[in-house]
Amino acid sequence: MSQTQAPLHAGAWLCWLAAVVVLLTLTRNPIYLALALAWIAGVGLAASHAPSLGQTAPPLSPWRFALVVAPLSALVNGLTVHVGGTVLMRLPASWPLFGGPVTLEALVYGALNGLALTGLFAAFVIALRMTPLRQVIQLIPRAYYAVAVIVAIAVTFVPSTLRQARQIREAQAVRGHRLQGWRSWLPLWLPLVTGGLERALQLAEAMTARGFAGGPPLHDVWTRTGVIGGLILVAAGLLLRMVWGQAAAGAWLLLLGGAGVVAAIWQAGRRRPHTLYRPAPWHTADWLVAGGALATLAVLLLPLPGLARASLFYSPYPLLAAPEFTLGLGLATWGLLIPAAVLAAGTR
Repeated sequence: MSQTQAPLHAGAWLCWLAAVVVLLTLTRNPIYLALALAWIAGVGLAASHAPSLGQTAPPLSPWRFALVVAPLSALVNGLTVHVGGTVLMRLPASWPLFGGPVTLEALVYGALNGLALTGLFAAFVIALRMTPLRQVIQLIPRAYYAVAVIVAIAVTFVPSTLRQARQIREAQAVRGHRLQGWRSWLPLWLPLVTGGLERALQLAEAMTARGFAGGPPLHDVWTRTGVIGGLILVAAGLLLRMVWGQAAAGAWLLLLGGAGVVAAIWQAGRRRPHTLYRPAPWHTADWLVAGGALATLAVLLLPLPGLARASLFYSPYPLLAAPEFTLGLGLATWGLLIPAAVLAAGTR
């Protein structure tokens, strides 16, 4: 990445993640899943050429995750869900849970679930790799600043503990210590635990001296009422959309409930003093990424006229059939590809 190109804001990555989660949660249509996975792979390819700003790569790559999860999900679903017209084999009915027919439809639906999980895993890996930890912590609402501080401390304690464990092991090796059994770990664990407790006590004393969490409680009756009322509206909206088939009314209740929760938390946070020593500004690239993700969310969630969403809710039961495709929904998924273009332009 060039020196003039700033990293994408954590808020932009959060909007992108929200669009990915909503799309992969709503649909099991193979066409939309393939589009989403292709756009996520494109973003991952562009991110691989940019310097890492956040967490290191996980021990299991998204490709290996897919090779493990997709077949395993297909196998588990095929052995436990005995629904479908294309019977591949029959297990003895006396077997608990697994007894019964194994159908092609159940295997296909399990594989689709595994692909959706792979997309979610890959998206979170990309976002965590490209987002500085400081910006991730700043996304926590101001009303829960204590949670942000605790998360920051917990995250920073992990590398310091690993570093101390390596130093203790090297010091014990110089003294001739060798790991030969479970008792030989005692000279390593005892200094590590003692050092960790000592650092924790020193940090607690320093935070107490600075008045950490010493202000008035923020969760008053109005905050609790706003959050609980918003969550009730969200639950009612989900029931209307998924159970009673009222898509428009459910979407409006979801929007009202989400806005109520955000407003209640924001109002509580205004009473907490807050200072950012290094604020992260929004650039044009951040607006592009966030705008593309929000456009995708709007097409997927809002009751737009003339846009049929029936193709999103694909099911291979009772007989496997070709999935439907709506051009408008397919074009809306292109909003997930904008981070790839931004990252590619930055690396050039």
